[in-house]
Amino acid sequence: MRTTLIVGTYLLASALFILGLKGLTHPRTAVRGNLLGALGMFLAVVVTLVDRRIVDWTVILAGLVVGSALGAIVATKIQMTAMPQLVALFNGLGGAASVLVAGAALMGFGLSEKSLALQYAAASAVAGLIGAVTFWGSLVAFGKLQVLIPERAMSFTGQRVFNAVLAVLALGLGAALIVSPESSGTWYWALVGVATVLGVSLVMPIGGADMPVVIALLNSYSGLAAAATGFVLMNNVLIIAGALVGASGLILTRIMCQAMNRSLTAVLFGGAGPPTEMKMTADEVYGGKVKSATPDEVALLFDGARRVVMVPGYGMAVAQAQHAVAELADWLEARGIEVEYAIHPVAGRMPGHMNVLLAEADIPYEKLKDLDTINPTFEQTDVVLVNGANDIVNPLARTDSSSIIAGMPILDVDKARTVVVVKRSLAPGFAGIPNPLFAADNTLMMFGDGKKMVLELIAALKST
Repeated sequence: MRTTLIVGTYLLASALFILGLKGLTHPRTAVRGNLLGALGMFLAVVVTLVDRRIVDWTVILAGLVVGSALGAIVATKIQMTAMPQLVALFNGLGGAASVLVAGAALMGFGLSEKSLALQYAAASAVAGLIGAVTFWGSLVAFGKLQVLIPERAMSFTGQRVFNAVLAVLALGLGAALIVSPESSGTWYWALVGVATVLGVSLVMPIGGADMPVVIALLNSYSGLAAAATGFVLMNNVLIIAGALVGASGLILTRIMCQAMNRSLTAVLFGGAGPPTEMKMTADEVYGGKVKSATPDEVALLFDGARRVVMVPGYGMAVAQAQHAVAELADWLEARGIEVEYAIHPVAGRMPGHMNVLLAEADIPYEKLKDLDTINPTFEQTDVVLVNGANDIVNPLARTDSSSIIAGMPILDVDKARTVVVVKRSLAPGFAGIPNPLFAADNTLMMFGDGKKMVLELIAALKST
């Protein structure tokens, strides 16, 4: 009866994971999906603790209280602009947990049964390798996003060869662990040490522009490490949960790669390769062509407008301008103007970054349009308001085959009747190249803080 109850609860938890993941595929059901997944994990943890009787209940309750308190504090205090860093850190903690749990289980396992020892050793090797790469790679990603280390790609000559050597060495240590389980402790921690260096070396050459891809990939790694740990512990629900996270993370990584015109191979082995030489400098692109406008001047554009599209970018996130943008949209809609939002898959610094910000401002999900849906409509759009976006609206992706972003799918905002760009300066985006959109004949620049400029625009509109 006890075994049936435990297995049944694990099955229920697994079903909740799948339903939760399905819910996360659409913004309208995302909150419910998140709650279902959390409930499944709660059931899985409780049943595992009851079944295995790992530690005293006092310790378990203390851990639950401390962990819940820390989670609640982080959830309420974290700024939406810092969400990518938080996701990167959570990915890393998942990898670290896999390393420590697999190592502890391996060290405490009696090697009397050779076949079982082989399973433990092989699963531990996989968990240690992927978990260590995930943890240290995620710490580097966190450091770049938090600007604790430079955001730019940092590499050295022969780094890909160095990474390949580390990968071969790690595989060799894993093989040694499997062949000689009696020395498992030595081989395992040596493997973790090599994987640590590999994790750092893999992510350091990747610049800020590729962070959405990196976060998705590291999320997948954390799931694969958890699945491997499930085989170490012979825990079915951990295997299922890890496999779901690993598979969904790989799918998301592929979507992000396609959205940035990056190959998965390039990301796996350290970035997009050497940058190409620019044909034109910023002075040649912008010189004497950029037209600056005030909020009062821009307000006049909306008088005859019938359709407006908002394009959010990372600059909007930094300025925390999402509520001001929503207020502007409400004002326009109250006067019969159609307003929609163009969402690029890699806008911001993590997958879905703009969706999360706009959802926080209670913007209806139906107004958020993806790239394929919104692009054909720009030619019928009167005004496009670009707030803090750069590379995702750069026409060079279409027109310059030598550009580092050549072939990258972009939002075709330059085809609209008028484009208004809210930006602090003409500084380049993550790709480090100028943007001809800013000097286009149909573009006006509102230089300043994203939130301040939108609020001044709203005041100007109300006074007209």
